[in-house]
Amino acid sequence: MNDPKPFRYDTEVPPGEKRHLRYEISETYLGDPVEVPVTVINGEHGGPTVYMTAALHGDELNGVKVLQEVAARYDPATLHGTVVCIHVANVPGYLAQQRYIPIYDLDLNRSFPGRNSANTAERMANQIYERFIKPCDVGIDFHTSTRNRTTMYHVRADVAKPEVNRLARSFGSNLILSGEADPGSLRTVATRDGVPTITVEMGRAHRFQLPLVERALEGVESVLAEYGLLPGRPVTWPGWTRVVENASDKAWLRADAGGLVEMRYGDVPLVYEGDTICTVSDHFKKREHSVVAPFTGLVIGVLQNPVAAPGHPLCHLVSVDEKTRTEIEREIKAGEFSERPWS
Repeated sequence: MNDPKPFRYDTEVPPGEKRHLRYEISETYLGDPVEVPVTVINGEHGGPTVYMTAALHGDELNGVKVLQEVAARYDPATLHGTVVCIHVANVPGYLAQQRYIPIYDLDLNRSFPGRNSANTAERMANQIYERFIKPCDVGIDFHTSTRNRTTMYHVRADVAKPEVNRLARSFGSNLILSGEADPGSLRTVATRDGVPTITVEMGRAHRFQLPLVERALEGVESVLAEYGLLPGRPVTWPGWTRVVENASDKAWLRADAGGLVEMRYGDVPLVYEGDTICTVSDHFKKREHSVVAPFTGLVIGVLQNPVAAPGHPLCHLVSVDEKTRTEIEREIKAGEFSERPWS
């Protein structure tokens, strides 16, 4: 067993302590501090350090609720390692309930690892990264879809890297979209620097969706079990897993005509090749364009604004193999299938 160690940033959190803090990463126009809320739970027993981040995009709130519950749920007496929760990374965006840092529309999740002599987003990213990400061993970054869309609960991870594959599978999501993220994203930079990180996508912006929050909490506990922070706890197996690695196995279906959008694919997001997923019609209902599934698969992302122009994304579709399709059909028939990205 590893000896317990302090978690160090500017100061340190000793083993056996849970500390809630607000860490200054910037200033407002008035010179007031911009402070990120952070919880560090340092176990009485030694082990790995796991970080979790939420609201890198300020309007993505499901992860904020997840980390509130994580911070309250775990106690240093039972942890073999350390959990670091960065509850709201993009504080200016969160306060304005906007995706990006206001005024200049800077994307914090394209600004890592950041620099102290760069723009506002890079300076903020650098403070978060150096103090709370680099000291960790693995990480989970919580997101939702952007406004006017919703997304099925899933993990994004570069599973070609064995250390990332272990983390992604231990989270217990049915669906994993594999591949590299953008160069300045937290997931890419942390993984490159030896801190394997996955992104969890779950639902819609601007709201709490408690069934998704509960699933994410199960995923967190599964990861902590896998890495020995919760000895004796089970690692989650979701029943079926679809890992999408090839670009040909997924597609954004886009509108070829402008008008009003109506989704037509029913109560569950399993569609078959040739099924009508949605229609786009003009305001006189004289012209209607059908969007059909190019292959059998799951609708994992959906436009929720019911108007579209040519080129607008309508839905995100991923293929499923016969074995996975059979298991999904069994779950649907048994009433066990819970994947409804629009809920």
